[in-house]
Amino acid sequence: MNEQNPNDEISLKELIEKAKEWYAYLLFQWRVILLAGVIGAAIGLTYSFIKKPVYTATLSFALEDEKSGGGLGGALGLASSFGLDLGGGGGSIFTGSNLTELFKSRRMVEQTLLTPVNVNGKNISLAEMYIQNNEWREDWKDKEQFAGIQFAPQADRKKFTRVQDSILGVIYSNLSKTALTVGQKDKKVAIINIDVVSTNELFSKYFSEALAKEVSDFYIATKSQKSRENMAILEKQTDSIRRELNSAITGVAVANDNTFSLNPALNVRRAPSARRQVDVQANTAILTELVKQSELAKVTLRKETPLIQIIDSPILPLKKEKFGKAKGIIMGAFLAGFLVVLGLILRRLLKLITN
Repeated sequence: MNEQNPNDEISLKELIEKAKEWYAYLLFQWRVILLAGVIGAAIGLTYSFIKKPVYTATLSFALEDEKSGGGLGGALGLASSFGLDLGGGGGSIFTGSNLTELFKSRRMVEQTLLTPVNVNGKNISLAEMYIQNNEWREDWKDKEQFAGIQFAPQADRKKFTRVQDSILGVIYSNLSKTALTVGQKDKKVAIINIDVVSTNELFSKYFSEALAKEVSDFYIATKSQKSRENMAILEKQTDSIRRELNSAITGVAVANDNTFSLNPALNVRRAPSARRQVDVQANTAILTELVKQSELAKVTLRKETPLIQIIDSPILPLKKEKFGKAKGIIMGAFLAGFLVVLGLILRRLLKLITN
């Protein structure tokens, strides 16, 4: 039978005695701890009144690309075109995690902030709405550099001043870090969700809808750019050849008028009409081919242009999260009590070390 080590028994006894000593010390300070808990509860209750409720707007969408075909290809259209590598899609500049970064990019967010919205009967930009919601203009009253700063709807971003760039940068930073979330709830489902969180219900709704439209327009323009350029060139060439053909047809008519009742022996006078007739035939053949290619280019453009399908749009009233009074009281009392207990322990430890 193993004998118990005396040193272990003494250490355990000392540990128990120390624990009792610390418990008695903290119990002696119960008034201080209780007072701290009451003060913390009051602070938590006050915070629950001051803290504004938060509204979350959720917008979900998918994208159908005719190039990917129907059935499974249609379901995977978002993968090949909006960056989600689910297999079966073609190449795209939006690959992998680029989708999330595209939505949260500074260019897309700032262009969205310049979208016009109607608030209280006035057309203002989302940037101006954000500034009003956060009451920044009250803080700018004593700052000369911010006097007269405005963000007009659909303003030319390239003409903004350094101060305007700075303000938009702060708004972008606030939104991208805490207010904007983009992603898939399930990797097996090619549906994208955009969540926008703010203290203003209308701002959350307007911003999520405007951002989806801005990114969709940018993507469609980027993906179909080559097809649109090709179609524009073909249309320009078609118009040019059509003008030449009309001119040649007119030339034939003029030449025929000049040779009306002409002596059959003077065939040289018929040469201009023959040349014009050759021009008409050549231009007709060219025009026929160009019209065919132009129509094919239009079909290609339609296939290259994806169809954005909004599945769920934010509907008022939005999901509301509020810091409750009971939660504020409990959390405030607990945190205050914990900090006071920790402070008492540290203070006693310092006394023991110095002594």
